[in-house]
Amino acid sequence: MADSTPIAVVAIGGNSLIKDNKHPEVRHQWDAVRETTKHIAALIEDGWNVVVTHGNGPQVGFILRRNELAAHEVHATPLSLIVADTQGAIGYMLQQGLNNEFASRGINHSAIALVTQVLVDAHDPAFANPTKPIGGFLDETTARRFETEGWRVV
Repeated sequence: MADSTPIAVVAIGGNSLIKDNKHPEVRHQWDAVRETTKHIAALIEDGWNVVVTHGNGPQVGFILRRNELAAHEVHATPLSLIVADTQGAIGYMLQQGLNNEFASRGINHSAIALVTQVLVDAHDPAFANPTKPIGGFLDETTARRFETEGWRVV
């Protein structure tokens, strides 16, 4: 017999962890995580199985900007590792927030975070017309320099 426990998939945007432009720091993201995990824990308390997925766009952008600012001091982190870094960090925060919330509610449950990978087709026609820029805005001179170094600038 199949398990009849309802399943909820909760999608959390990376933007939702940043309340406003004046409070983008990780400590403020923790505040958003604590608020979010209260609602997720309530679903679990009500008998739902929950899978959480999340974005990381602004967080990736922050690290890309950090790369730019520190370029003359330290090596740059490649985008693939920045994505993994932010995915792991946000997953950790959500896991910690959920486990703390479970403990405070007396719920015998554990959250786990899982870093995932996606296979991307290099020949996908969507690459011809990008719709979601990442990273900072560049002046014309810097953009052209990056283009000569093989970067795709839009």
